[in-house]
Amino acid sequence: MRFQGLEVFHLDSIKRYMKFVYPYKSKIVITIIIGLLKFGIPLLMPLILKYVLDDIIGSETMATDDKIHELFIMMGIAFLIFLVLRPPIEYFRQYYAQWVSSKILYDIRDQLFSHIQKLSLRYYSNTKAGEVISRVINDVEQTKSFVITGLMNVWIDMMTIFIALGIMFWMDVKLTIIAIILFPFYGFSVKYFYGRLRHLTRVRSQALAEVQGHLHERVQGVPVIRSFALEDYEQKEFDKKNQKFLDKALEHTSWNAKTFAVVNTITDIAPLIVIAFAGYAVITKDISVGTMVAFVNYMDKLYNPLRRLINSSTTLTQSIASMDRVFEFIDEEYDIIDKPDAVELKKVEGKITFDKVSFKYNDNDALVLKELSLDVKPGETIALVGMSGGGKSSLVSLIPRFYDATSGSILLDGTDIRDFKARTLRDKIGMVLQDNILFSESVKMNILMGNPHATDEEVIQAAKAANAHDFIMELPDGYDTKVGERGVKLSGGQKQRVAIARVFLKNPPLLILDEATSALDLESEHLIQEALDKLAKDRTTFIVAHRLATITHADRIVLIEYGEITEVGTHEELMEKQGGYYNLFKVQQLDDGKTETESMVQK
Repeated sequence: MRFQGLEVFHLDSIKRYMKFVYPYKSKIVITIIIGLLKFGIPLLMPLILKYVLDDIIGSETMATDDKIHELFIMMGIAFLIFLVLRPPIEYFRQYYAQWVSSKILYDIRDQLFSHIQKLSLRYYSNTKAGEVISRVINDVEQTKSFVITGLMNVWIDMMTIFIALGIMFWMDVKLTIIAIILFPFYGFSVKYFYGRLRHLTRVRSQALAEVQGHLHERVQGVPVIRSFALEDYEQKEFDKKNQKFLDKALEHTSWNAKTFAVVNTITDIAPLIVIAFAGYAVITKDISVGTMVAFVNYMDKLYNPLRRLINSSTTLTQSIASMDRVFEFIDEEYDIIDKPDAVELKKVEGKITFDKVSFKYNDNDALVLKELSLDVKPGETIALVGMSGGGKSSLVSLIPRFYDATSGSILLDGTDIRDFKARTLRDKIGMVLQDNILFSESVKMNILMGNPHATDEEVIQAAKAANAHDFIMELPDGYDTKVGERGVKLSGGQKQRVAIARVFLKNPPLLILDEATSALDLESEHLIQEALDKLAKDRTTFIVAHRLATITHADRIVLIEYGEITEVGTHEELMEKQGGYYNLFKVQQLDDGKTETESMVQK
């Protein structure tokens, strides 16, 4: 008979989970031994009761004083066991069980966070952050019961059952056989109910993850929801997700309730059958009253752990369904993997060569870049321009290997960048983006992301170089001011200057500026452009720019149209050519002129 319904469990997930358990196996064994003592001591109670009833109270040879003396001796021993010995056993059993399970969950989450940092940007573009968080927090927490219940309590309960059965067989073989006559029904109920319960648990967990993903996204988008007065619409959208989870939860609850109804009915009927047969045996003088009372008490000691074993099937089913989801997440493959013989990038001259580079985001997508070739000299500033969607940002995202080229190669100082360890390559690259992400820590901590080991003086120098020091000192707590989630407490220009400061602190030989000055007011743009010019000095720099007036100083300007390079040259050379760049520049000048005229009219 299979108490736990192990046939429905995913053995591969269990095997993989056990790798996290293995370092703590000695602690688990100690916990089980302590647990056996904890549950074994109460098994003495029915024997004490039988002895008091049959050998003391029911004795026909002992005098009353002798009976009282014997009773006090027996109770003294019993109180010593239950008041002195059992409490520390109970404490250490609970402590070790929680300690081991918490350490295992710590190790799993630690590996998951490492995994999260290695997953590709492609994965995050297709997956909601809330779903990832659900796997790391909720699903991992659910697996805790596998350790406490599956690896500890199950064995303790099974041993308790075997000990109880041994004592019961010693007292009366016939009654014991009657007591276990319903055991086969347990096997049937486990097999029938728990297979579907595991599936329903998995479905419910996925529905909850979807609610969390939706909620996480909407919390981040509250300003958009309010600005478009979408509260009522979004309430209905959330209700749909929430209702789906409720439906799955209720379906799970209904099946779970049916399971408990059947199982508990069996456990309630079994003692009644024993009481009937034992009562008859007492009447016919086949057994003593003490034996009957003790036996009925042992039925409780037998069926309570049996109930726990059946309930454990539910708990383990939920746990292993979550375990499956955790390992499903761990099995997400990395797009960017270091070669076995990849080397660390130590020194960078700054020469970059794009050799017939083609790229597409997904296998079924059209090419974003088409056999693009370009040679960049050390210390050269290259501006990439063109219409939106032409492939500029895609090109620069290949340099730090956020993605790998579909075909062709990118060489750094004559070596394919795929031959370097990705982390050491990125360590040599500084990036300032259009929408830089700041963490909800202090301004100082956000700047220190460029170099966590920098001194306070180095942080201040970096902020000054980025034209950020003055506004930082005006903040309520200066460099210790918390900026809020994604830097919400700072203006766009302030966020950009903090982002530039951390690149100054990093001091990388390669620099990528992707729309770093777009959508800013003129004063912020001037301060930031000044900081970027200092930052780009003596570094190989790539600038992706929409506003062409900000890149006229570049050593070379590269026009990219529909994934191909169509023009290359200085600002003056391309203007003389009067091609695509010339047309873009003139259109922007006209637009800027209109804007200035409209501004003057309004004044």
